[in-house]
Amino acid sequence: MTHQARRRALCHQLDANCAVILAAAPQRTRSKNQPYRFVQDKDFLYFTGFDEPDAVAVIRPGHAEPFVLFCRPRDPEAETSFGARLGPQGVVDTLGADRGYPLAQLDEVLPTLLEGRTRVLLGDEEQRLTQRAWGWANQQRRSTKFDQRRHFRSLEPLAGVAHEMRVIKSETEIALLRHAVSAACDAHRVVMTHTAPGVNERQLSQAFNATLAHWGCESDPYPNIVAGGERALCLHYDCNDQPLLAGELLLIDAGAEYQGYASDITRTYPVSGRFSAPQRQLYELVLSALDAAIAEVAPGVPWGRLYDTACRVLTQGLLELGILEGELETLLDQQAHKRFSVHKTGHFLGLDVHDVGQYRQADGQWRPLAPGMVLTLEPGLYIPSDAEDLDPRWRGIAVRVEDDILVTHTGAENLSASAPRTVDELERLVGSQPITRSVHVPAHPHPELR
Repeated sequence: MTHQARRRALCHQLDANCAVILAAAPQRTRSKNQPYRFVQDKDFLYFTGFDEPDAVAVIRPGHAEPFVLFCRPRDPEAETSFGARLGPQGVVDTLGADRGYPLAQLDEVLPTLLEGRTRVLLGDEEQRLTQRAWGWANQQRRSTKFDQRRHFRSLEPLAGVAHEMRVIKSETEIALLRHAVSAACDAHRVVMTHTAPGVNERQLSQAFNATLAHWGCESDPYPNIVAGGERALCLHYDCNDQPLLAGELLLIDAGAEYQGYASDITRTYPVSGRFSAPQRQLYELVLSALDAAIAEVAPGVPWGRLYDTACRVLTQGLLELGILEGELETLLDQQAHKRFSVHKTGHFLGLDVHDVGQYRQADGQWRPLAPGMVLTLEPGLYIPSDAEDLDPRWRGIAVRVEDDILVTHTGAENLSASAPRTVDELERLVGSQPITRSVHVPAHPHPELR
C-alpha cells in the first residue's frame, strides 16, 4: 500500500467534517552543531513518506486538495552542510502533496486549512505541537465577527485510528519486513562465527552492524544488546564493552531497520562453543516454550494464549528441573515462573520495534490474531546470581530466544527461522571464524577522570 493509498484509507474512516494534523520528528542535537542521526516519527512516515525533520502535514478528507505539507525551505548553505532538502515545491513534485508551504507560514496558513471542519485529529506523540494546535483550532471562533458563525472545534489524538491501521501489514510492508529480518538473521550468523573467549562485546556489536550495511539497511532499530554471562540478567544491557569469558553464555538481542521497518531477533549460545549441562537444559526449555507458542499462532487465536502457552511450558520445565517445587496448576495460578521469567512473551513488530496497536479489545478480552499481523515471540529465563535457595549450577544463567512471526491465513510463518537456534546448529557454528584481534576495554582507562 502506497502512502497515497494509506491517506485515502484514512480519509475513508473519517468524513468531510474532519482534518488531520501530523507532526514530523525534530532534528535533535548531539553536541553543539552535531546532530544525531535523524529518525522520522513513524506515524508521519506511514502517511507521508517524507523523511525530513520538523515538518507538518495536513490531510483533509473530501477536499479537492487533501494533502498539504509544511516543510523546511531550500537553503543552499544548509544543504551543503547537512544534505539536500525537497522544499515546498519538491514535496509537490516528488511526494504528490497537493500544496507545499515553508514552515515559516505554518501559523498563518494552517488555521485557514481547517475551514468549516470541527473535528481535528492530531498526530503528535511527542506533544510538540499540541498547544499550538489548540490555537489553530480556536483561531476562527476567536477572530470572527460576533454575527458570523463560529466553529467550535474538538482536538483528539489521531493514534486511535492510525495505530489500528498499522497493525495489519500490506504485502509491501511484509516484503520490507522480510528484508529487515533476513539482514538480521545473516548478521546473527556472522556474529556466531566470531564468538569466542576474549572477544569483546563491542567487536561483535560492530560486526553485526557491518553485516546490516551489506543488506542496505540504514541502521539498527534499537541499541544492540550483546551481553556475556551475568550481564544478560539486565534485559536491556547495551554497554557492550566487556570481553567474553570461557564457559559463559552470550545473549544477543539485535535487529535491522530497512526503509523504516524493524526486525527484532534474540539468540543465546555458549561463548566456548559448547553448552554445559545446566545451560543446555535451560536453553532447551526456553526453546521449547518458544516453539509451543509459535505453534499456537493462527487467525482467531487470542493474543494472551501465546503467553499462557509459553508460561505453562516454562513452569512445567522448571518444576522438572527442581527449580520450582509444588503442583503444576498451583504454580501456574501463583505465576511462580515470574521470579525467573520477568517479561511478557512478545509484541507487535513493524515500523516500530514495539509496534503500535491494541492487545485487548474494548471489552477487555484479548485481541484475536489476524492475517497480516507481524509479532515477536520471546520467552526467557533469568536465574539471579544471588538466588541462594537454588542449586549453584543454575545461578547467573540468562537465556532468551526470540523469533519474528507473520500470521498467515492458515497459521504462522517464522520469518527468522534462518538464524540458527537449535543446540546442534549453534555448537556447530559458534567460533568457526574467530576474530584474530581481541580488544579489552578497561573499566576506567583514565582513573583521574572518574
